[in-house]
Amino acid sequence: MTKVAPIDKRKSEHIKINLEQDVRSGLTTGLENYQFVHEALPEVDLTRVDPSLSLLGKQLAAPILISSMTGGTEEAGQINRRLAEAAQEVGIAMGVGSQRAAIEHPEQIQTFSVTREVAPDILLFANLGAVQLNYGYSIDECHRAVDMIEADALVLHLNPLQEAVQDAGDTNFSGLVNKIEEICKNLGVPVIAKEVGWGISERTARLLADSGITAIDVAGAGGTSWSQVEMHRAPDEFTRMLAATFVGWGIPTTESILNIKHTLPEMTIFASGGLKDGLDIAKCVALGATLGGMAGQFLKAAAVSTEKIVERMMLTKRQIEVTMFSTGVNTLENLTNARLHDNT
Repeated sequence: MTKVAPIDKRKSEHIKINLEQDVRSGLTTGLENYQFVHEALPEVDLTRVDPSLSLLGKQLAAPILISSMTGGTEEAGQINRRLAEAAQEVGIAMGVGSQRAAIEHPEQIQTFSVTREVAPDILLFANLGAVQLNYGYSIDECHRAVDMIEADALVLHLNPLQEAVQDAGDTNFSGLVNKIEEICKNLGVPVIAKEVGWGISERTARLLADSGITAIDVAGAGGTSWSQVEMHRAPDEFTRMLAATFVGWGIPTTESILNIKHTLPEMTIFASGGLKDGLDIAKCVALGATLGGMAGQFLKAAAVSTEKIVERMMLTKRQIEVTMFSTGVNTLENLTNARLHDNT
């Protein structure tokens, strides 16, 4: 049997592959099919356009989320520090990558805890794989993940396809709904369910809502494909070909948002998966999302400097503001009601 790579080695490979390889999904997000109605007479002062919001007790300057990415290596710790510094300066939300590495190797805790040290005020999400609840994890590990970074909420990520095409992945996803429900009841902070790039169906949305989840991050198809990432780190041709099969798999981001809005109109939705800029985030908000998450753009900026991330965040925020202005709205609440044409 092929020897499984240690967690820290796997995390390093993930960072390297995401920075250097083409790991895009074969699908698109669906956002290209939507267009705002332009208002030549917006009756709005751009200087008074306000993209801020309040979420889970924290005030955010804009509906931007640094999507869960990394942690567990020295390089990842530096990336998390820069991302958190930038999030603190701009006033946006941030999620860290899976904290399993630090749970199992406490010497890695600093690569995650650095986020709260440099960003005391941001809305911050802890992160564990939901499937680990079938591999010995319990409420105790969830508490440890939250306490490690003084998080405001816990993300339980769902990645069945990634585990299925990974060498010796954790593929027992049976009975997870009941275990997620126990975590939601007993953790003491909100629990968010997140896909990692293949979207959310109506069936999954209902199961998650019934379990007590506070919000769902759709992480739809159209951005990074983790089966493509796993293809690049496959140890043999069989595993490489297996992973390559699924480049076009998943539910696009827009379809995932609409699945949840149709099934669960009151559910808080985070939109991620292939979002490129503030215009895409604005489209997602108009479709019903509360936040729009991006990862790749911020990861590339984080490889340079904190200042580069701030620059990218400020551009994203300004893109949202100009979109709002050009559609004749001055608040996010009004953006939800803005006219968005489906060009399909």
